[in-house]
Amino acid sequence: MSELETYQYLLIALIFVWSGFVRSGLGFGGAALSLPFLLLIENQPLIFLPIIAIHLLVFSSSTVLVNARRSSLAKASGGDFRQGIDWAYLRYALAVMIIPKLLGVFGLITLPPAVMSGIIFSIVAVYAIGYILNRPFKSNSKAVDALFLMLGGYISGSSLIGAPLIIAVFANHVDKHQLRDTLFVLWFILVTIKMAAFIAVGIDLQLIHQLWLLPCATVGHLLGLRLHRRMLDRESPLFFRLLGSALLLISTIGLLKGLV
Repeated sequence: MSELETYQYLLIALIFVWSGFVRSGLGFGGAALSLPFLLLIENQPLIFLPIIAIHLLVFSSSTVLVNARRSSLAKASGGDFRQGIDWAYLRYALAVMIIPKLLGVFGLITLPPAVMSGIIFSIVAVYAIGYILNRPFKSNSKAVDALFLMLGGYISGSSLIGAPLIIAVFANHVDKHQLRDTLFVLWFILVTIKMAAFIAVGIDLQLIHQLWLLPCATVGHLLGLRLHRRMLDRESPLFFRLLGSALLLISTIGLLKGLV
């Protein structure tokens, strides 16, 4: 990070604004929808993943705590605040995902950066096609649920972009108004495992760059909160199609760049 050009720092700052916006607006995708752009600037996943992980820890915990406080105040005043956390399903999902998650973390640490980048771009391209066709991953059986959770856990361990597979399952079992906070708690636990692995093997956490990237992500986070409130009451297929088109373009460029 210390050897980049000025324009690259500006692009990274904008990408982290976007990352915060997507994460708080959708409840997922802060990594999946920003990492492909970051890898086009510097093709080293282990530079950016610790930064993304720390941001996720900060914003997921703060959002859940704020909503818990609002829920307490609403109940005390006799109001209705329907957000919360589905602890029962969260415990089940973690039990299914934990071993694949650990295997994914091991793969991230041991695989060459070029190979890991190719895997990331390929996965994001698959997600993008699903968004464009308005056919996101869906699960209709317990066996498929378990498969998606295990695959999502592995991908989350290897690159932090397993969210679409995990959400395909959670969206069918968790109430809409509990979904985002439940996912935030899940991300917090999964990222804590990854951060422990980073620290154990001595990976640079890029802490000095948090001083200027955390405020960038905060701006996006605050904007994303407004998006989330609107999306609770209506679907946005056009938004996801545009998002998928952009992701497919970026992923294709990234794969071609890797081949060249």
